[in-house]
Amino acid sequence: MHAVSLNYRDLEIARGGTEGSPAITPCSDGAGVVQEVGAAVTQWRAGDRVMGSFFPNWIDGAVTPDKTAGSLGARGPGMLAETVVLPAQALVTVPASLSFAEASTLPCAGVVAWNALFVAGALRPGSTVLLLGTGGVSIWALQLAKAAGLRVLITSSEDHKLDIARRLGADDTINYRAQPQWAALVRELTGGRGVDLVLETSGRDTLGQSMAALRPEGTLAVVGGTSGWGGALDADALIDGALRLRGILVGSRTMAEELVGFVERSGIRPLIDRRFGFDQAAAAYEYLAAARHVGKVVIDIAPEA
Repeated sequence: MHAVSLNYRDLEIARGGTEGSPAITPCSDGAGVVQEVGAAVTQWRAGDRVMGSFFPNWIDGAVTPDKTAGSLGARGPGMLAETVVLPAQALVTVPASLSFAEASTLPCAGVVAWNALFVAGALRPGSTVLLLGTGGVSIWALQLAKAAGLRVLITSSEDHKLDIARRLGADDTINYRAQPQWAALVRELTGGRGVDLVLETSGRDTLGQSMAALRPEGTLAVVGGTSGWGGALDADALIDGALRLRGILVGSRTMAEELVGFVERSGIRPLIDRRFGFDQAAAAYEYLAAARHVGKVVIDIAPEA
């Protein structure tokens, strides 16, 4: 292993969330170099630059319980280690254009954004998307959306984070502390129409406004719950707007491979906010928990080759 990146999920597991086991090696997202392969392995060889696939058993097709069993870093082995052992099918080639640190941000955050925007969301050039916050998934979605010709609106409580989002190409930015009824502003910015898709990363505190920001038949892609799970679902708004409510369960290995191809063609370099050494892993978790970051937090395990 050369690098891992942290997700909010890793914080939840470390805090004793129900998904993880107290004895598991943490972290789903990592990249490194193949050291050795089994006798029957033909698709990989020593020296290959690879990253893990979040669900080792989900190669392609529709979600099933069998495919999503054994997710890395929770119900299966994690990546925060000097050496890991994975089945050959659980590996994906690292984009040639990215460092190990950059590649470590793809397996969860990158694939979630890809799935939400282009698989489940089926967005096309000219579509409009609203992103909540400037964490790893939202910034990945911002970079992917702009590379694909989408219009992007993004929220944050801090203007300096919105400045970074604008530098990455965001078309409209909203400080939700200064504009607490931000759904009305979203509709104003879209000429009263609303957005095609909201990438819902917050959960309980934002669900109602996210729905209000959508156009008729728009998609609410729920990918996380940093403000907590649950909350009241306005069934009238869901029905009256003919809205699509879609949960995003990361994605398959095929989606990861599609993402890799797009990253290489578009030249995207994922935004890394801060990097920590392997012996500073606890500090990396604390930094992520403080929510001061924009983009991804990475732990370096070994120096770049």
